[in-house]
Amino acid sequence: MSYIGSKPANKPLTSSDITDSIISLPKLTDGTDGNLISYDASGNPVAVATGTDGQVLTSTGAGSPPVFEAIPGGGKIGQVITQTLTSITSISAGSFVATGLTLNITPSASNSKIYLIASISTSGSSTDYNQSMAFFRGSTIIGAAADASNRIGSMSQSRTHDSIADSVILSFVDSPSSTSQLTYTVKLYGEAGITHYVNRTGADADQAHKGRTTSTITALEVLA
Repeated sequence: MSYIGSKPANKPLTSSDITDSIISLPKLTDGTDGNLISYDASGNPVAVATGTDGQVLTSTGAGSPPVFEAIPGGGKIGQVITQTLTSITSISAGSFVATGLTLNITPSASNSKIYLIASISTSGSSTDYNQSMAFFRGSTIIGAAADASNRIGSMSQSRTHDSIADSVILSFVDSPSSTSQLTYTVKLYGEAGITHYVNRTGADADQAHKGRTTSTITALEVLA
């Protein structure tokens, strides 16, 4: 016979003596508002201390009750800086020249990373000439391949068309280890023999379908 609350004399109470699903919430011992019931390494029941508003329940591994902890801050976006270039830039060939895409950002922490994204609309005064592009932090090229003899290193390369402006996408995650203001730019290295352009077609014919374009650069501070 199963029972609870009374038993024959000298008979130890075991779990089999208690009818399943008979203990109601009011019969449990009083606890602390917000506590949770868990088990310790010995399998004994323990109360998980109440956390504070906004905390999450986190596992601490086998043999240890979970705890309430603050949500980790890593990976959050601290700030976003962007620039849209609507003017036309003419670029001579033979070296890295600024496209006009530039912005300043001051990281809030030295262990932040800067995620850079750029879209550059380019063309040339003649077709089939190479254009190489890369990000620069100040005067330092970043994220580019190494030079190989006379072949310059860059992040991306395209081929010119005089009747259309092509869009080139650049992206890079920089680790500047700095809390000083940083200046990021996009520069273009054009093949010699033509003039290279940003935000217009090479021919620039006065026709609606040969319209003008824009280019953008965006920097996002990613907190550690």
